[in-house]
Amino acid sequence: MELAQINKLKQKTAYLSIFSNTLLVILKLAVGIYIGAMSLISEAMHSGVDLLAALIAFWAVRKAAVPPDQKYDYGYGKYENLSSAIEALLIILAALMIVYEAIDRFHEARPIDNIDYGIWIMVVSIIVNLLVSQRLISVAKKTGSQALEADGLHLRSDVWTSVGVLLGLFAMQILHLYWLDSVVAVVVASIIFHAGYKMVIKSAKELTDASLSADYEHRISVIFMRHNAVLGYHHLRTRSAGIYKMIDAHINFNYRMTLGEVHAACDEIEAQIRAELGPTVDITLHPEPLRHDEKTVCHLDERGKENGKS
Repeated sequence: MELAQINKLKQKTAYLSIFSNTLLVILKLAVGIYIGAMSLISEAMHSGVDLLAALIAFWAVRKAAVPPDQKYDYGYGKYENLSSAIEALLIILAALMIVYEAIDRFHEARPIDNIDYGIWIMVVSIIVNLLVSQRLISVAKKTGSQALEADGLHLRSDVWTSVGVLLGLFAMQILHLYWLDSVVAVVVASIIFHAGYKMVIKSAKELTDASLSADYEHRISVIFMRHNAVLGYHHLRTRSAGIYKMIDAHINFNYRMTLGEVHAACDEIEAQIRAELGPTVDITLHPEPLRHDEKTVCHLDERGKENGKS
């Protein structure tokens, strides 16, 4: 998939999230006020956080699509990582809000009229969020967009919140256990909090230029050593910036090769990496001459990863 197609797909998917969240916020708030259900009003607040997250994701996707310029030589990909961190904090905030509202409702439990409206709107909310979150996560995997992935995980966590509120509404309607929805809400909030915590850790690693996975780096090393002209490599370094993967390494070539031959070999290696790992890979290779009687040093660098071969 070409880069222009990736950016277009990301923006269209972000639009879908904004539309669905806007619709759910309006419906939940209207029904919640109409029937006087605090659980629905608090759920509308949670969807409002989702809407804000969707807007942030849309902004980040558009910002990350801006090509490199004099201000940002490596492009604007980090904006996606930043938006992912903000969304993670919003998830944690939403969890704390739910706990607060649940405790408040526990002490002020009372019957609710026209509760059927609340049940139906929660069913609709669960179905819509399941479909939209699946689409967001699917597109995120296809395009490597962290902003869309964070938004999709956020919506998926909202499904569990909606289920908790739905169970509470059923309990109030059938069993008249008005305290039960508060207990369920606290349990759901703990699940959401855990999801937000994991996202904060992941975003922090991305923003602080953590290395890509060992599996990803192994795939790069296989491509290096598959080329006939490559005698070895070392100082492989990787990081990510939004959908972009940054790779740089020192590659050993026979000292008898001409500059043109080395350059052609590097071009072939870069083309093979992009063909296997995607078009959003940014590669910098530093060629080094090596005699046949010399050995490429195999060592563990400061991160404990094996680079090169003997």
